[in-house]
Amino acid sequence: MSRRCDLTGKGVLTGHLVSHSNRKTKRRFLPNLCNVTLESETLKRTVRMRISANALKSVDHRGGLDAFLKKARDEELSPLALDLKRQIAKATAAAETAAA
Repeated sequence: MSRRCDLTGKGVLTGHLVSHSNRKTKRRFLPNLCNVTLESETLKRTVRMRISANALKSVDHRGGLDAFLKKARDEELSPLALDLKRQIAKATAAAETAAA
């Protein structure tokens, strides 16, 4: 399982651990990934994802999973999130045509 956020695409970064004597040794900066269950109001179901804590705050700020996915760019989403975005767009279009 890769250490990459399903929504934002945030992954592992590398850098140096710098000691007091200014020696530099390689280290990895791991993203703060959480296993969460998010609810989609449009699809009326829950989705399990592995996202960063920062992405979880962004989802709450934008008003839920559906609003986050509508605003997100396709290049930064994982295949799971991209599939969800397409399902939400399809369900929204179907609901609009049924209402008209």
